[in-house]
Amino acid sequence: MKIILLGYMGSGKSTVGKKLAELLNFKFMDLDAYIEERESLSIPDIFESKGEIYFRKKEHAYLKEVLAASERVVLATGGGTPCYGNNLATMLETSKNVFYLRVSLNGLLARLKTEKEQRPLIKDVPDSELLEFMGKHLFERSFFYNQASKVISCDAKTPEAIAAEIRALLV
Repeated sequence: MKIILLGYMGSGKSTVGKKLAELLNFKFMDLDAYIEERESLSIPDIFESKGEIYFRKKEHAYLKEVLAASERVVLATGGGTPCYGNNLATMLETSKNVFYLRVSLNGLLARLKTEKEQRPLIKDVPDSELLEFMGKHLFERSFFYNQASKVISCDAKTPEAIAAEIRALLV
């Protein structure tokens, strides 16, 4: 069984994924961390030195590699992973357990405004423009996120509660 988590940055994919993997005694994998390990570069460094097209091609190849190799895994994808190439189709063909961790725009803002420096996508966005930037970005990505097998509303829930909710929905 493969469980795939997708959603916008700050939605809790890694945090919930680790809790869920622990709950199920599955392996946890973070796709971005896997890419960084295989490429021996951070994601921002890959974008800067090799470009986004290179990154997206590698992201797709590594997604397929991880999904082919791991049987009992909880995989946290990058926020943009389902929005490029055939990534979403690959996920949906591989697993019936693809979960979109949906967090409201205000919920995301509350989570991310203190983490801006660690988030290359929003690092340079002025605080006064952050809500609008994220709203536009989330709107663009929602088309992809909402194609997940199941949508989990995550506002005002603990990671443990979200993991338990996902466990109850597994097929």
